[in-house]
Amino acid sequence: MTETTVGIGGAAESTDMVLNIGPQHPSTHGVLRLRLVLDGERIRHAEPVIGYMHRGAEKLFEARDYRQIIVLANRHDWLSAFSNELGVVLAVERMLGMEVPERAVWTRTLLAELNRVLNHLMFLGSYPLELGGITPIFHAFREREDLQQVMEEVSGGRMHYMFNRVGGLKEDLPAGWQGRARAAVAEVRSRMDVYDRLVLGNEIFRGRTRGVGVLSPEAVHAYGVSGPIARASGVDFDLRRDEPYLAYGELRDVLKVVTRSEGDCLARFECLLEQTHNALDLADACLDRLAELPQGPINQRLPKVLKAPEGHTYAWTENPLGLNGYYLVSKGEKTPYRLKLRSASFNNIQALTELLPGTLVADMVAILGSLFFVVGDIDK
Repeated sequence: MTETTVGIGGAAESTDMVLNIGPQHPSTHGVLRLRLVLDGERIRHAEPVIGYMHRGAEKLFEARDYRQIIVLANRHDWLSAFSNELGVVLAVERMLGMEVPERAVWTRTLLAELNRVLNHLMFLGSYPLELGGITPIFHAFREREDLQQVMEEVSGGRMHYMFNRVGGLKEDLPAGWQGRARAAVAEVRSRMDVYDRLVLGNEIFRGRTRGVGVLSPEAVHAYGVSGPIARASGVDFDLRRDEPYLAYGELRDVLKVVTRSEGDCLARFECLLEQTHNALDLADACLDRLAELPQGPINQRLPKVLKAPEGHTYAWTENPLGLNGYYLVSKGEKTPYRLKLRSASFNNIQALTELLPGTLVADMVAILGSLFFVVGDIDK
């Protein structure tokens, strides 16, 4: 019998270590896993491992009619539920060649911008929390609650509003709601300087984010990154301006596309914050326009069984986190033959394979949090 003893000796010093972050980790806004290959404290390779929350939404779309798919579509990005619904109804309306009442167009635009503010406030509060600053999250939830109240009053839902309908909206605005919405917007705007002073004015926050996780414009195009993350790298593209939908074509004077050239974590946070300020301005402009409109219908009357004609179309919107698209294929039935979802977070998170290699483990959470993603929007 022969015994062999094997030792690695000094070779261990040059051996790479594989580190799993997740699949359950407080810094990931859901169930995501990162597989990192480390050389000491430096990341050599990063692989996002997704699928832990996958619910097969695209397959479920094929077994629901055009009214029922809205309830599924608003759940993949639970912070942007209204915007998710909007993309579906725009696609179906385009297939039907349907014109939506003007009152519904402006109300949709208003609610989409309020939803944008709600989404951004969550990240404006949670990102500093991931870097050790606990105070901003309390401010963010206070501001969110002011807007949640008016969104809940108009739709009946706090997160999944289910207020969009093919042809318009579920019902007209409650009496006096516009005044309460205007007051909520003003209240939130009056306290937004907290993030300018408390977060952007904090030397520790700036030290942890400036020059960290720089994403080049070439990588943005290669990975299909969009939204505030792409604009922070100098990619000046916003569907609301470049391919206007809803009432954005009439809001050109108010709409401001926020860009930066640095492409680092700090630039991404600055873009998100400035875009929040602009969304509040857009909401005010929509409220002004709604006050001028005469009373009228908020939706179109639909047949009992709604069928889209045979064909296909693609509708995309500028969701809070980036481009959100629905590719709809119809065979003339009451259910879609295929409804493919292009979600913003899915593409944005792929950029981690480009961003993380070469950086320190200590900067990993700062980079990960600055991509502002929702895991349900990745796994859909």
